[in-house]
Amino acid sequence: MPKEKHALSASEVAVSDAVGRLIEFWGFKRNMGRTWAVLYLSPDPLSAEDLRQALKLSSGGISMTLSELLRWGVVRKVWIQGERKDFFTAEVNLWRMISRVFSEREKVEIAYAIEALELALATTAKEMRAGDAKARARAELQHDRIRQLLELARLGKRLLDALLTTAKLDAEPLVKFLLQRGRQEDA
Repeated sequence: MPKEKHALSASEVAVSDAVGRLIEFWGFKRNMGRTWAVLYLSPDPLSAEDLRQALKLSSGGISMTLSELLRWGVVRKVWIQGERKDFFTAEVNLWRMISRVFSEREKVEIAYAIEALELALATTAKEMRAGDAKARARAELQHDRIRQLLELARLGKRLLDALLTTAKLDAEPLVKFLLQRGRQEDA
């Protein structure tokens, strides 16, 4: 039986499945990770048809996957002289790829969380001044806990900003925050 033109080796299957699972854990589609991994391991650019055959996906499925990967900037189209179809390669600078995802996704979520927590903090501040003693006590407890969440979200934003700016992370502020929380819980 002739070998398929673009059959994956055992190591390519293992890596593409592992990356696919990891990517899925981070909230992306598994086939995005699998497709990127096959391109990353390939010494040559591959066409959509090459990827479709290798990963045993539908034409529509590979087309949508490549569109998403292009949008995230983790694959790019390359031109091969004499070929009419598109070929693709993976972004091989892992830091560039990860930092782009952090910039476009995690920073947006942290900013949303900070905004929502600030609004909730303002609401509990009003509730602490109104209502009966039981309602005020509940609002005070919630205000303190929301403030702690807000501190953590702001710290997360600062750490992410520092990581994206310098490609280095100083964990000291996080350690101090966690130690402070531990002391407060012990008291």
